[in-house]
Amino acid sequence: MAAPDVTLDARTTNPSPARGPAGLPGGVGTILVSGGASGLGAAVVAAVRDAGGTPLALDRMPVPSAEHEIVDLADGRATELATRRLVERTGGRLDGVFTAAGTDRPAPFGALDGAGWERIVGVNLLGTAAVIRGALPRLEASAGRIVTCASTLGLRVAGDASAYCASKFGIVGFTRALAEEFKGRLGVTLLVPGGMTTAFFDDREEQYKPGPDAKLNRPEDVARTVLFALAQPPGCEIRELVVTSSWETSYP
Repeated sequence: MAAPDVTLDARTTNPSPARGPAGLPGGVGTILVSGGASGLGAAVVAAVRDAGGTPLALDRMPVPSAEHEIVDLADGRATELATRRLVERTGGRLDGVFTAAGTDRPAPFGALDGAGWERIVGVNLLGTAAVIRGALPRLEASAGRIVTCASTLGLRVAGDASAYCASKFGIVGFTRALAEEFKGRLGVTLLVPGGMTTAFFDDREEQYKPGPDAKLNRPEDVARTVLFALAQPPGCEIRELVVTSSWETSYP
């Protein structure tokens, strides 16, 4: 299915919050969050605002708590354009990016059609790269920071999750390569979260949902670790963060 065109949505609830360079008093700066409408992305948007920063967001849905653009992350060129337009119309300053947007549709490899399989990889991996590519000139201008979002299933595999595992393993390799390429120029951190209490599991078949006794992390708690990585001073790198509940079953 073809991705929709970029739709500009200029609503904002706080056009001029206090802001400061990432890692310095006065806020975490201006942070772009993909997938900012729900789950971990929404928690990071809230955490940036609470810390005195300026959150920007990309999502398929409106993000009333931040300046945002609506875009399908599976469309890489539209995502690059949406990223550039959002940053430029909010002043051109960008201190960091967090790529939270992700999707999954668990199914045996032979039962998931090619379009569905490729969409998962397109949103999770290629969408991550498109956001960073669109943000790169402004990130380089501020010597900013990138935090990508993999998964514990980027370190090990699970059945009926070939597309998701492929995309998250890809993010691990992509992020490590970025850290090597941009060392001394941009901060790069790989976040590896375990399961969280979000809507991510809501429209799955019952067999693919966490059980009633599953102990998952709160996205608000994981968001604090994202801000910690974004707020490091220049030259201090948190290369990788694995953040799970104490009872996480998919790590190590």
